[in-house]
Amino acid sequence: MKGHSKLLLALAVGAVSGLVARWAAGDAPWLTWVLNNVTGPIGQVFLRLLFMLVVPMIFSALVMGVADLELRHLGRIGLRSLGYTVVVSAIAVGIGITLVNVFRPGEGMSDQVRELAKHSIVPKAAAVADTSPAGLLVSIVPDNPVKAAASGDYLGLIFFALVFGIALGMLRTPAAEQLKTVIAGLYEVTMVLIGGVLKLAPIGVAALLFGMTARLGVDVLVQLAAYVGVVVLGLAIHMFGVYSLSVRFFGGRNPWQFWKDVRLAAITAFSTASSNATLPTALKVAEDELKLPRNVARFVLTAGASMNQNGTALFEGVTVLFLAQLFGVHLSLQDQVVVMLICVLGGIGTAGVPAGSLPVIAMILGMFRIPPEGLGLILGVDRFLDMCRTTLNVVGDLAAAVYVARGEPDSPAPPAAEAASPS
Repeated sequence: MKGHSKLLLALAVGAVSGLVARWAAGDAPWLTWVLNNVTGPIGQVFLRLLFMLVVPMIFSALVMGVADLELRHLGRIGLRSLGYTVVVSAIAVGIGITLVNVFRPGEGMSDQVRELAKHSIVPKAAAVADTSPAGLLVSIVPDNPVKAAASGDYLGLIFFALVFGIALGMLRTPAAEQLKTVIAGLYEVTMVLIGGVLKLAPIGVAALLFGMTARLGVDVLVQLAAYVGVVVLGLAIHMFGVYSLSVRFFGGRNPWQFWKDVRLAAITAFSTASSNATLPTALKVAEDELKLPRNVARFVLTAGASMNQNGTALFEGVTVLFLAQLFGVHLSLQDQVVVMLICVLGGIGTAGVPAGSLPVIAMILGMFRIPPEGLGLILGVDRFLDMCRTTLNVVGDLAAAVYVARGEPDSPAPPAAEAASPS
């Protein structure tokens, strides 16, 4: 069986067996013993393995993502790409957070959920003490990056990784190139470790789902369905709304023609759930169908495969707020702004591979003391959501390339934006 099929089976086995145990045993001592001594520890070990990889993955991915941009030679194309990415990613997260606050898919659970949250083994992380604009600005800059990583000050770690990557990208000395090779090696090793942890995911998901459904009953599955609906709705609004507007007003093209041209890349992204695996197809579409200049297409799409992760940023924001609602953890407006900021920045450090966003979500959960057990729920449906958000990521890269290409000297005249739409 493929990995995603195993996860789906684990979701079904864990949920059904937990519901059967709850119906048959109720509060029987043997069920409590199983939850505390078997499924509970298995689930916690899996979660700890994920948290173990947060620091090396965030640092190495951010540094390499920025350093590989050839910052000394970015020029107008690079600045326009970066500005577009930040703005559109912020819009994506804003859409997701708004939908969660409107539909509130995580609310309505019983007090048992709140009790479960009190006994959760929440990873050690430094919460943001002052979320005012001035306090947030100060907290972003760490006084000791090693201490920030050790104490779970992930905002400080992200800032340090970004400035470190900028400096590394501006140097071309032999020593700097060797250091870049070492960090690239760290990134590759971390990806191998994440792949190994995900191979254990079916066992962890089954254990976590058994514990949640045995304690909470079928209600938690209803909340999960509502969560999936909110994520898909947010992705659809951003893809067909924001991207269409971007292509029309910033790219000067007919949105309908754009969607016809990019369908091959979108289908490939949906089937592979990997921005990196879709990159060759996206490059072919950009040059052959959209008729974009080769230099623009190659730069924007190659950088976007690791940096322009709009769908991932939206998914991360929705997931964090959903789990906060589910476990009764109140996040103020300022807290949600911090979540939004981390999701936008974390998009740069999210691996363009299936389930690459999980360490970032785990990091944010730790910052706001949100019980990580809910990740078992998310993992059970993550493959489908990963396919959807990867499609959004890839189409977003192509929309960004259309915007950046407009006005470049060797850019061909775009198709008339006023072309007639199909009947």
